[in-house]
Amino acid sequence: METIAVRPFATSDLEGAASALVEVHASDGYPVEGVADPKGWIQSENVLAAWVGEVQGRIVGHVSVMRPQGVEAAAMWIEQSGDPEGNVAVLARLFVVTEARKHALGERLMRAAMDWARERGIRLVLDVMTKDTAAIRLYQRLGWTKIGEASHSFGDEQHIDAICFVAPDA
Repeated sequence: METIAVRPFATSDLEGAASALVEVHASDGYPVEGVADPKGWIQSENVLAAWVGEVQGRIVGHVSVMRPQGVEAAAMWIEQSGDPEGNVAVLARLFVVTEARKHALGERLMRAAMDWARERGIRLVLDVMTKDTAAIRLYQRLGWTKIGEASHSFGDEQHIDAICFVAPDA
């Protein structure tokens, strides 16, 4: 029987998470940025909390809750809701390698982040590229609500259409 776990990220997880990120980018084209420095992208100074997913002791997934700095979904939600910026954070850096998706690790990672935010009275938002239809279905299944659309900017003036979501109310 396979051992499956979702647990808080530890510094010792960085190498495994970076390897999983590079693998997901190769298979899915996600993320569109951060692959040149996967360790720096995962361990950003804006991370408030993070978790990893493991199968048989191998890190196969990751998610972060981050400060809302410059994220259009956060600005959109703050404007729509009147929530102060300190009560809003971004669910980000969610990825699971293809072979591990059968274990519902994406959902388990999201639930860990959502529980953490709920316990602290923080409302989570995210943006997702329109091409990532499986992720969009997951967010909708977990009760996230579309709050608008944006253009995700990355690299040398590149843009891709994105949908902005807010987590269900606590």
